[in-house]
Amino acid sequence: MTAPDTGAAGRSAAVRFVFVTVVLDVLAMGVIIPVLPQLIKEFVGGDTVRAATLYGVFGTVWALMQFVSSPIVGMLSDRFGRRKVILLANFGLGLDYLVMALAPSVGWLFLGRVISGITGATWTTAGAYIADVTPREKRAAGYGLIGAAFGLGFVLGPAFGGILGATSPRLPFWVAGALTLVNAAYGTFVLPESLPPDKRRPFDWRRANPVGSLALLRSHHELFGMAAVQLLYFVAQNAMPSVFVLYAGYRYAWNARDVGLTLALVGICTTIVQGGFVRRLVPWMGERRAVLVGLACGTVSFLIWGFAPSGRLALLAIPFGAFMGLYGPAAQGIMSHRVDPSEQGQLQGALSSMMGICGMIAPPIFTQTFAKFIDPNGVHAPGAPLVLSGLLTAIALVIALRVTRGVRSSHADAPPSTPHPA
Repeated sequence: MTAPDTGAAGRSAAVRFVFVTVVLDVLAMGVIIPVLPQLIKEFVGGDTVRAATLYGVFGTVWALMQFVSSPIVGMLSDRFGRRKVILLANFGLGLDYLVMALAPSVGWLFLGRVISGITGATWTTAGAYIADVTPREKRAAGYGLIGAAFGLGFVLGPAFGGILGATSPRLPFWVAGALTLVNAAYGTFVLPESLPPDKRRPFDWRRANPVGSLALLRSHHELFGMAAVQLLYFVAQNAMPSVFVLYAGYRYAWNARDVGLTLALVGICTTIVQGGFVRRLVPWMGERRAVLVGLACGTVSFLIWGFAPSGRLALLAIPFGAFMGLYGPAAQGIMSHRVDPSEQGQLQGALSSMMGICGMIAPPIFTQTFAKFIDPNGVHAPGAPLVLSGLLTAIALVIALRVTRGVRSSHADAPPSTPHPA
């Protein structure tokens, strides 16, 4: 199946497959989260301090590999088509999980994380695939489904990983590998190609490197402005995974069960918004309003988390945080309208590279802010990192107000702007 199916039924089936692909990929990744630190600890003789240090290195290297490889994967999909890249990456990721399941040392486990950072960049191509097979006016809804897939995978993955890890810390890796390989095998039979040969472009190393890929974001003033908004948004989003567990335990005395249930609720609410509300609200509101409302809700959510004096009041942040999910699909829709079909992979690669940069630089900012504001010798404000995220999101909202002034409420009949060489 190499020819794209341009019918409505074909597009719908393709979007459903991409949804399932992302769910299974994220589920497989989430399954190993609860057991990876434990497995590292076993390799270093039970030394918790060393295990924590190595785990941090593993996370940084994974983000670095995403930063480097995402634009390459994106441009490979622009050159050879989405289908081949998605399937090869899935097969590679599945085999990598099996290698980690059999890893005899921490060095082999580290190599596995490096490879998973490279092959896990399928989200880049998934975003480009959505741009290929969905009409312009429904593109935000398609990106919303990807966001819902992320949420669902991250809700189910760690839960399954914890259950499986109770039997053996290696079992989740076997399950992750099996899920990914089964999905890849399924895709070989049902996934059509979405990018016709006449819309493909030659591979260019100048644009495939992370710095060169970002040049595309300077090709249009709205694209560049939205890239700045995305950067602030990505940085702000890192506050929760960086400090939330420590913050909730310190300020609200939440235990692991409380944190787990709260994060599960966050994931469920986010999935409902992105999987159900986005496809209805974005066409009704228009992409510009959806971007602004999403950022406004995000600002309120972070500020509630940062200032709430009790855990019960802090839970009020969850619905606002869920509706922040309007931002991502609408923003991607706006940006995808500004590039040629042959550049959708490069665009998604550039955005993934930005996310990788933020994944490397943002966590130390928030953890150090948290440490500074719980220091007994300084100002006591444990919510400072989350307040900082709220301020960054508010700045992103102000920038978005300016750069999206020319965006129509609907792009159903708006031709894409002609990109200019950077």
